[in-house]
Amino acid sequence: MIASITKKKKTSQMRWYWELLSVLVRRNLKRRYRGSFLGIYWSLLSPLIMTALYAAIFGTAFAAYYDNSTLNYVLAAFTGLVVINFFSSSTSQALVSVVENGAIVNKIRLPLVIFPLSFIGANVFQLLIGVFPLLLLTTFLISRSLLNVIALLFPLTALILVCAGVSLLMSSLYVFFRDLPYFYELLTFLLWISSPVFYPPEIVPEGVKRILVFNPLLPIINSIRQISLSGSLPDITLIFASLLSGTIVLTVGAISFILWQDKFMDLL
Repeated sequence: MIASITKKKKTSQMRWYWELLSVLVRRNLKRRYRGSFLGIYWSLLSPLIMTALYAAIFGTAFAAYYDNSTLNYVLAAFTGLVVINFFSSSTSQALVSVVENGAIVNKIRLPLVIFPLSFIGANVFQLLIGVFPLLLLTTFLISRSLLNVIALLFPLTALILVCAGVSLLMSSLYVFFRDLPYFYELLTFLLWISSPVFYPPEIVPEGVKRILVFNPLLPIINSIRQISLSGSLPDITLIFASLLSGTIVLTVGAISFILWQDKFMDLL
């Protein structure tokens, strides 16, 4: 009897958390695109414009690394930009989320973790509506395999895990260090430069490659490109590496948030 009541309470609490998360996701989306003409489709237009720019500047020079095909370079640059843009946008927005909602949590008892996760949720919805259909279409047209289309979900899940972990870590650190956004801009720039987005990985010196293995986005980009652009069956090793990267980052972020959140209320 007691176990049944406890189970019902937990179920009710999880339902309430989910409803609260849904409300915050909708609020974030409405606030971001209020008065915007294209709205959520800016998330698709941005990587397309950047891809066109990269192709115009680097397409001829780097086509040799992509079977002498500028189109292959364009597709590789686009997939890399999808990852980098999603990471940069979602984590930068989530960084300030706990502090920005300090006035609310001082009046109403709410789970603090819901605020950074709501920004991840908003960006996931944006990804699914904007870029994801184009990525699915590209994968199917090149691979001609539904298996590759389904497999694409695994590195994208890893990307969400990485973003959630970084968001939890950064949003908790921001409570203590209000200069963090300036340092985080530099960090995201370093991750962008250290990820083979607009350049082929073959041109990176071996000594530098040993350092780049610590970039959590690298196995995700490699896995998405292999599934979408290689035309071969999904590489299980790359998928596992991307999911491992996501799991590690999420674990570090979640543990940090849990350990520090008791000190948040004194600083909000």
